[in-house]
Parts: sequence; C-alpha cells; structure tokens
Amino acid sequence: MTGQAQAARSGVETPLPAVPEKRYFAIGEVARLCGVKPHVLRYWEQEFPQLSPSKRRGNRRYYQRDDVFTIRKIRHLLYEEGFTISGARQRLEEIAAIDKGGGAPKSTGDLASALADIRKELEAALSVLDRL
Repeated sequence: MTGQAQAARSGVETPLPAVPEKRYFAIGEVARLCGVKPHVLRYWEQEFPQLSPSKRRGNRRYYQRDDVFTIRKIRHLLYEEGFTISGARQRLEEIAAIDKGGGAPKSTGDLASALADIRKELEAALSVLDRL
C-alpha cells in the first residue's frame, strides 16, 4: 500500500505539492499535483463541466492553472468532505454562482430581509451571552 493510501485510510490528509507557476500542465503532472490518477481526471472531465482542458497534438490534454485548482476543489469535496459526484457538481456550481455575485440578494427588499434576519440572530446570541 502506498504512503498516500495509508494516510487516507488513517484519516491523515497528506499535503498536496505546490502548483508551479506555469500556464499549461500535462495530465500526468496534474495527476501528481492533485493526488489522483490520470484515469480519474479523464472521468471527472465527463462529470464536471467546469473541467475542459485544451487538447492538442495527438489528443493530448493540457490543463491550465485554474483547472488544477478546480480539480483540487473536486478532490477535496469528494475525498475529504464525502460528497457524491452529483453533490460535488452541485456544490461547485453554487460556489461559482457566489463568486459571480449570484449568491447576493437580488433587490433591496431581499437585502433588507437578509439584514433583518441577521440582526435577529445577533440579538438572540447577545441575549444568550447576557444570561451567562
């Protein structure tokens, strides 16, 4: 059993290597940087629309830096947090929507409602702390 497999079984997460300052990475490099096998990367390309490496001569895949970080997110969701493939896909879509501003309230009415809810939660927390 490899050291990484032993660490995974014991619940100890081994740190992934740093991502070099390069523009393109071959599938073998990405596999090493992300701690997965190349066939897993090819499968994830089919399951996650966020992954679309460019293909060049001989249908060879070349991933960009952003792809490497996306793969690391997918790996974390699947292996550390225990998501299913569909759950991880949905979570990545939620993260992308928040990053693009889609997670913010759409109107001032929504914003006022969200702020009112936060205020109620904070007041409840303060009352609990006052009782201590």
